[in-house]
Amino acid sequence: MSDWTRYYDAAGMEPRDTLLAALAAFDVPGLSVDLGCGTGRDTFELLRRGWRVVAIDAQEEAIRRLRAVVGGEPRLETQVARYEDATLPECDLVNASWSLPFCSPWEFDAFWNRVVAALRAGGRFCGQLFGERDGWSAERDITFLTRVDAESLFCEFDLERFDEVEEDSRTALGEPKHWHVFHVVARKR
Repeated sequence: MSDWTRYYDAAGMEPRDTLLAALAAFDVPGLSVDLGCGTGRDTFELLRRGWRVVAIDAQEEAIRRLRAVVGGEPRLETQVARYEDATLPECDLVNASWSLPFCSPWEFDAFWNRVVAALRAGGRFCGQLFGERDGWSAERDITFLTRVDAESLFCEFDLERFDEVEEDSRTALGEPKHWHVFHVVARKR
């Protein structure tokens, strides 16, 4: 996506369902990583619920907008970095709302291994993965997975939610698109 500013202006502010489902499964807040945090819709919810957050986005404008809302909140650390290059601390939750598919296919496996290694036992991953029939599947710098490949990522996890959705709808910018998406919440054993 070449125009992140238009996306930030169009994106909503409600936290994603996968994040809410993951948060409901925790008894106490801990340390979370918000990969591809954008302007903070999920980061705000994490902070509201008492979590410490490492918010990572490659776009400086996203972090600037996030900081404009939360200021010097001491429970928030931000990184302007491609998340493939970012520092991932040991944590209780990795949230990747609509961001992980934008990891390039040639970096995906190594980065996924870093995500798994960063999560403590009992920690959770939540987010989305794109299926191979997604309308953007011709894009070579986006990762698309079969259902079997997506499920195999979670061999060290108990799947709490794994919903496959395929539908024709619109992007946040109002453009028509065929979606093939896996919505995931998984607890690391």
